Amino acid sequence: MLGGTFWIALLRNTISSGLMLTFFLMLDRPKFTMKKTIISYIAFGISLITAYSIWYVFANASFVQYAAFSTIFVIGAFCSLMSGEVLYLSLYKMALAFYMFSVSSFCGVDVARWGFNGNLWVDIIVRFIVTVIILTFTWKKFRRQFLSGIDFLIDEMDLFSVVTLFVSVMLGAIMAYWPNLQGFSVFNMVRAFLILFMAGVLQYTILHLYIHLGQEHYYQKEKELLEMNEQLLRRQMELMRESQQEMARHRHDMRHHMLLIREYAQKEETLGLLYYLDQYEEEVKNSDRREICAHQAVNSILSAYTSKAQNQNIFVETEVSLPLELPIRDIDWVAILANVFENAIHGCLDSGSSKKIIQIQIAKKGHKVSIQCKNTCSDRIVFQEGIPKSNTGGGIGVSSILKTVARYKGETDFSAKNGIFLTRILLNLS
Repeated sequence: MLGGTFWIALLRNTISSGLMLTFFLMLDRPKFTMKKTIISYIAFGISLITAYSIWYVFANASFVQYAAFSTIFVIGAFCSLMSGEVLYLSLYKMALAFYMFSVSSFCGVDVARWGFNGNLWVDIIVRFIVTVIILTFTWKKFRRQFLSGIDFLIDEMDLFSVVTLFVSVMLGAIMAYWPNLQGFSVFNMVRAFLILFMAGVLQYTILHLYIHLGQEHYYQKEKELLEMNEQLLRRQMELMRESQQEMARHRHDMRHHMLLIREYAQKEETLGLLYYLDQYEEEVKNSDRREICAHQAVNSILSAYTSKAQNQNIFVETEVSLPLELPIRDIDWVAILANVFENAIHGCLDSGSSKKIIQIQIAKKGHKVSIQCKNTCSDRIVFQEGIPKSNTGGGIGVSSILKTVARYKGETDFSAKNGIFLTRILLNLS
């Protein structure tokens, strides 16, 4: 610190606090409306700047030692409460904001001491210029990149990564603000610059690492969904071929049916003719494929897997009430229903029961879609944090179900009791 009056401290604190708060807000998806958020940020910023300036006047020694470090906790707590993101991501953004504050302070103080004999106004001008450069770059370049990868960061970041980032930032801050190193020298300046530079490179590398990992996992999930969709389409083609073969058989047999009907008619055997027509009508009904629901994607998925289950001697009962159009991607229906049905078929086959049953109910209620599946299962199912785990490693398709349901801010529930496995899913359409 280069000292100065209350008003100098007020101006310096305004630049520093404004940098941290504005930087955080640029990278944030707030919990509240933007108007309410900006008003809250301005009110908090004015209160913070005033309090820190008073602290500077009445307890200058403690302010010099602890003011910089305390901002990360005070501003961090406020920004985290205002943010709509998970805590880990808020901590990461706070670490970035504090790093930018450290760079601005380092540049202002050391440039003023290096060539201008500690001139207060040079310190303030340099801080202001650096702040403008940082915020301009963040708004025009970094913000778009960060927000486009924010969902990947949410998926990948954990406590370890946040601790790593905080350690890197605090190392840079310690070298810039440690009281015993406040004396100016070219060596101290170069050392602080190198540590801040390395901390910045580390943060930038970690940011891109987690975004890259998130993208890899996302593309892997999409690849799995596309493969599952391809299998579903193949199954639909098989059903169409079977249906065409059935129609060809009916056309081929029609000539024989007509000959037999003519024979009954010529002999005036009315009772025999009526009995034969009843048999023929029953055969036609049994060969018709029932449409499960009006929604094309759901109907295709359920039809394909119903046929697959029936080939395994599994009784399937469906009760579906859905409109023709819904704001849910077809590939998401595949991710949910195909995995639920696939797991149900595996559960029935692993149960060892002679009576295998799958019951599926799907309905739209208001702005929500509820999905419920009951199937026969074994008594050896293990749950970990409410998620079923298979003996071979992890619950087939469960992760895809959870990920897709989360996209619609929905809920999932899995349970097993008395040889029946129950899957319940709720999707929000709003």
